[in-house]
Order: sequence, then C-alpha cells, then structure tokens
Amino acid sequence: MEKKTGVYICSGCEIGNCIDVEKICKLAAEEFKVADAVIHPALCSVEGYDLILENIEKNKLDSVLIAACSPRVKTDVFDFPENILLERVNFREQIAWCYEPNDEDTQMAAEDYLRMGITKVINTQIPQPYLAENLSSDILVVGGGITGVTASLEGAKAGYKIHLIEKDEQLGGRANELYKMYPCKKPFTKFHEPFLDDLADELKTYENVTVYTSTQIQKISGEPGNFDVELINGSTKKIKVGSIVAAMGWKPYDANKLSHLGYGKSDKVITIQEFEKRVKENPNLKLPEKVLFIQCAGSRDEKHLPYCSNYCCSTSLKQSQYIRDLSPDSSVFIVYKDIRTQGLAEEFYKEVQKDDQVFFTKGEIDEVLVENENLNVKVKETLLGEDISLSVDLIILATGMIPNGTEDLNLNYRLGKGLPELKYNFSDSHFICFPYETRRTGIYAAGTLRAPMDIAASRSDAAGAMFKAIQCIEATKRGEAVHPRSGDKSYPELYMDRCTDCKRCTEECPFGVYDETEKGTPLPNPARCRRCGICLGSCPERIISFSDYSINSVSAMIKVVEIPDEFEEKPRILAFVCENDAYPAIDMAGTKRLKYSPYVRIIPVRCLGSVNKVWISDALSCGYDGILQIGCKPGDDYQCHFIHGSELTETRGENIQETLQSMMLEPERILTKFVEITDYHKIPEIINNYAETIEEIGPNPFKDM
Repeated sequence: MEKKTGVYICSGCEIGNCIDVEKICKLAAEEFKVADAVIHPALCSVEGYDLILENIEKNKLDSVLIAACSPRVKTDVFDFPENILLERVNFREQIAWCYEPNDEDTQMAAEDYLRMGITKVINTQIPQPYLAENLSSDILVVGGGITGVTASLEGAKAGYKIHLIEKDEQLGGRANELYKMYPCKKPFTKFHEPFLDDLADELKTYENVTVYTSTQIQKISGEPGNFDVELINGSTKKIKVGSIVAAMGWKPYDANKLSHLGYGKSDKVITIQEFEKRVKENPNLKLPEKVLFIQCAGSRDEKHLPYCSNYCCSTSLKQSQYIRDLSPDSSVFIVYKDIRTQGLAEEFYKEVQKDDQVFFTKGEIDEVLVENENLNVKVKETLLGEDISLSVDLIILATGMIPNGTEDLNLNYRLGKGLPELKYNFSDSHFICFPYETRRTGIYAAGTLRAPMDIAASRSDAAGAMFKAIQCIEATKRGEAVHPRSGDKSYPELYMDRCTDCKRCTEECPFGVYDETEKGTPLPNPARCRRCGICLGSCPERIISFSDYSINSVSAMIKVVEIPDEFEEKPRILAFVCENDAYPAIDMAGTKRLKYSPYVRIIPVRCLGSVNKVWISDALSCGYDGILQIGCKPGDDYQCHFIHGSELTETRGENIQETLQSMMLEPERILTKFVEITDYHKIPEIINNYAETIEEIGPNPFKDM
C-alpha cells in the first residue's frame, strides 16, 4: 500500500538563509506527490510539533519526513506514535553549517538529500519486533566468588530469580584464601576481616536465589530470553534463563615462568598468593629479618603479561603490614616500577609509608642470585640513578592475574563454546562504550573475567553486569535490541529460497547470531542480534534485510540522486558513513562551521561492515565518480561498535577491487578511512582531499549511460 507522507522543512538555525526552502518544498510536492509539505521556522518548538501532530491526524499520514537538524539531536522532541514511520534529513549540521549559503551546489545537495530521504521512506517499513513466546526472566550467574555472589545479591534485590552455580564445594572462590582484606571502608587505613561469609549468609535470606555448588554447565543453547541450560552435578538438571552473568574469576600468573626472579630455585622465593596462604594457615607464623617484595613480577613485561594487574600493589602493602604486625623486628623492602593503588587504597598506601621499617625503592630487578641460603638482589634504574644490592631472607613475588577461560560455559554456538577473548583471555567487548557486554548477546562478563581489578572494583562490576543482564531481559521482552542500537525493533529477515549455503553470514557475524545445519544453511537466533547489518553486507545473494534497512532501500537512495553530466564538471561522491563514530564526527564538523566539498552525498550506515558490494556496483553504474567509506578504527585497540565491522571492510576490499577491474575503473575511485568520534577536525581534510583526487582522475565513464 502506498504511504501517505508529510514533509516538514525547518527554516530555522540558518537553514532558511542557506537554501531555498520554498523550492525544496515544491520539489517534495511535485516530484514525489507527498500528502503534505510544510515550511516552519522552528519545527522543534511546541507549535511546530503540534502542527505535525495535527497534520498527521488531519491528513491521515502514516509517515513523516523532517528536514531540519541532525537525527542525532532532539530525539525527545520528534517523538511520534509508533505507527508513524519517521525519517529525518540533516539540513542543518550537514548543509547549512558546512556549505556556502545560497550557492548552486548547496541547493543541489539539499534537493538530493530530500530525494534520498523520501525515497527511503517509500522503501522501508516500520519494524515489527521479534517477540518469542514463553520468555524467561531468570538470570544465571556462573561463578560463586565475590563477584558472582555480589551479582546474585543485586539481581535478587531487584526481584529476579537467580541461579548461582559454583564448580567447587563452597562459595567464595579466591576470597576463601584471604587472611585479611585491605581497607575498602573508612578510614581506609587498616585492613579488616573478610566479609565473604556475611555475603553468603545474606544470600540465604533471599528465596529467589538457588545456589548450586559442585556443579558444572553441560550445555547452553538458545538466545536471550530463551537460554536452555543443562547443569550437571551427579545428575542433569535443565533450567531456562533470560540472561547470564559470567563471573568465573582469575588465577595467578604461572610463577614457574619467573625463574629469573629466583622462583623454583629456592623455597625462600614465593608468591603473594603462597604467602597469604601461609599466614592464613598459621597466624603466628615466624618470619625472617629481611623480606623483599618484587612488584610487577611478570606484569608490565612484554615477555610475560604486558598489562598491570591492578590488585598486586595493594596486596603487597597489606602483606607488608602482616609482616610488621607478626614480626616487629623485621624489615620490609618493596621494589616497584610504580605503586598503583586503586581508588581509596591510596590512603592505605600513605599509612604504610609512615612505617620506618618499610622501605620503598623504584627500580628494575637486574638479577636475583640464590647462593646457598642467601638471596642477593641487584636493582638497576633506581631513582638515585645508581644500582643497589639487597641481601634478604625471603622474596615475595607480586604475580599478576590472568582470567579463567570461558570454555566451561559450553555454549552450543556455531562459533565456539566460550566467549570470544582477547590475547590474554579477557572477555572481548567494546571497552570504551560497553564494558560489560561480551560478543554473545545476553551474556555479560563481570569482575576479573573482564579486566584486572581488586575486590572493591569487582563488586561494583558485578552490580553493573547484573544491571545489564536485567536490561537485556526487559529489552528482549519488548523485541528490542541492546547496545549499541538500543531500542531498535528491526531484526534480520532471510529469504531462504535464494540461499546458497555459502556460510558468509554465519562466519562473519561478530555475535554468533547464526547457527547452521550440517549443510551450512544459516539458522538465525534473532534475539542474539545487535542489528549491525554485517550479515546484510556479507551476503552475495542479497537475501538478508531489515524492514527499515535493506539492499533495496539503500540502492534506491543511491539511484535517486541527480548526477550531473561530465560537461558540468560537478563530480558526485557517495559516502557510506558509520553511524557510531564517523557520522557524529561529521555533525561536529558542521557544528564547528568547518567547510568541505558540497559534491559529497552522505548515507549513514549501521556499520561499514553492513555495506554490500551491490551498493558500490549500483553507485558506479549510476555515474558516481567516487565512493568514500568512513568508519570506526579497526585493529588491536579497535573502536568499532560491532567489533570487526571496519576490519571486514578492509578484508572485503579485494572483492571491491575486482568489481572496479570488471568495470575497467581506477582503484582510486574507492577510498576507506577510519576516524574516532572526536576527529571532527579531520573530516574536511578527508573529504576535500578525496574530492581533489576524484577531480584529477576525471569523470566516471558510466555517466549518462
């Protein structure tokens, strides 16, 4: 059924001073025969909003196009009933604020953007959410340490049914090994008794918490809202949960790899974990006269762990006080690269510094000599600029932490049993924007499984991860996506009659949305989807689409732009721009009134990985002179909100070059650039330099064909 569309053009915020809005309005009415076309000086005002609402009712509109400010702003103002399809065209940030006013090229850009917006409305539908039946609101917490117990308490307090599983016989994890805890309460100067038992007792007061000890996961299958979990503890038990918090904890770095620090050469060289155990088992432990702590033992070292493990400095400070309390005549030496005490632990550090028998020295361990019963340590690069030697009776190595693996989740996913991990086994996620999310929707990493941290940080992390798990359950009930397209009700729909079982979608999806048959046919799990569209970009048969984002809708937008012939010397550049970093950067460039070429036509995409090769072929066939792709940064420190969408753009580059070769076009006609969201100042340079390159290459020979 043909849509009844209203087009509303704002003339405020310099738009009316930059372009001929009357001409734009006339174009909408005559070229597209829209049901309503109106100009208003401030559409975001109460009067402007009320006008649109009145016209929706009066003209029985089912779609509204607003040509005004960026779709990234005033979303709370332009909020219409769910049965109204809304499209916004960016006349302010990306035309009025970045192009020359009342210029022919500026007017042409505005007219093209309006054509693209109306064409998108014609070729898209209001998303109908994916609503599965019999959804569960229960939450599974994997791991019964401090993080897991805290997460369970937070979930229980929020009224959700919690299933807490622990593979050992009792809860507590590494907290059971503690003799004392360093301060995490006022006045932050004295350590206190471990509070694990208090947390465990509190957990027992909640009827909506079920604890399974000596229990392991046999299999997890399904999707958010419908995870089927098989537990094994002598017998098999099946439960259904809506989301999962993974809190499997950590283990110390293998000290056997630290022989250069004396470990394994003498029983007088031990780790902070081993020392904690000795003191806990024997609170009256007799201690030697001189004890040395070596900080960053295997940490911040490219040969071992390149990162800081966060908890080590505070643990050594705490244990130095064990020694001073148990043996007042003993002296403690601490050799450090940097003392890093997280948060309010700095107050405890200052307290330890007051002790005249605790000596701190910055330096690098040059050598540890084990000679009979003597331990001699050479330290270089000290603050004094001189090497020093220490003769001690006991060395305690502050070894770092590495996360426990996640294979024990036993996910029945095509892409593996565990959570995708980084080089050192920490759970992979977009740490800048979405710290708790993993690459498996509905499964949230917490505590030391996610990043090195101490107990206080782990407890805070547990609360955050549980909150996200609850959010996921509630969003799934509404058929909405989570992070980063929160609230998106679209989901991938597959036209299976044309599927060739190529496995591109199942292999390239970063989130494991697709399982597959033995033949290779994709089996979608829509609630796992983050709506990035990478599968849409990967499919050579174009069988995957979203109701409001599809091959056809974007192709139609590409084709509706008016392409000047070669004699007009007005090249056209199509820019596919990632909506997460690049599009905001372009908006900010406009806000700063930075100028760039009016020959570019921008189409925001969910991710560069969602760009299908057919769009590039269509654009070149239509006569676009160049194609620019701007997305988030890939690499080890990636900023792509969909993990490796930008990286896929690079790997797919060979296929794009084949397209250019088959059309006998220059490889320079396609350029891909990566930016951070703050790189607004680079936008004009990227666009203008590319526009110059295209002008040097000359017109696309497919113009006017």
